[in-house]
Amino acid sequence: MAKLYFKYGAMGSSKTAQALIAKFNYEERGMRVWLIKPSVDSRDGIGAVRSRIGLEAQADAVIRPEDNVAALYYALEGRKDVIIADESQFFTPEQIEQLADLVDNEDIPVLCFGLATDFQTKMFPGSKRLFELAQSVTEIKTVCACGAKATVNARLDGEGHIVTGGEQVVLGGNDTYLAMCRPCWKKRIAAEARR
Repeated sequence: MAKLYFKYGAMGSSKTAQALIAKFNYEERGMRVWLIKPSVDSRDGIGAVRSRIGLEAQADAVIRPEDNVAALYYALEGRKDVIIADESQFFTPEQIEQLADLVDNEDIPVLCFGLATDFQTKMFPGSKRLFELAQSVTEIKTVCACGAKATVNARLDGEGHIVTGGEQVVLGGNDTYLAMCRPCWKKRIAAEARR
């Protein structure tokens, strides 16, 4: 029986690398993969799925907020054996529900990879829905500079100071985000406020 999987972690925890490795493993066994990503993630080009360690693939579909994921799937030629979704936090709650329906109606596994929370430690709407619907939820761990488990995606400004306000979605990589444990994040915010 197929499941909806949510594999989440802080920035730099190898989510995209693991998504691309899963894609490779399925394809190596002759299975057909539908690799998708949300259109909001245009960092590496609109169709590119690229990890920080250099793994890369072209997405089979770039999903806009107004798209019905199930309708796009049913329009494909031929059945797929698995759906792999990168940056799943950017999908709408309705799109997460559509992915869950594909699991139920087509008995196809859907592997979603993404962040749980933003730079203010608030849950993304797509991630919230994944936590509610996924039959399997796995944390992909990474570490803070202090060695503790990183759980916060700290946003940095151009001078390397932590940003505590602004839009929920600002695309960026190592120059814009730093994975930290909550105590280090809070201490650094307090220290920067005293300056």
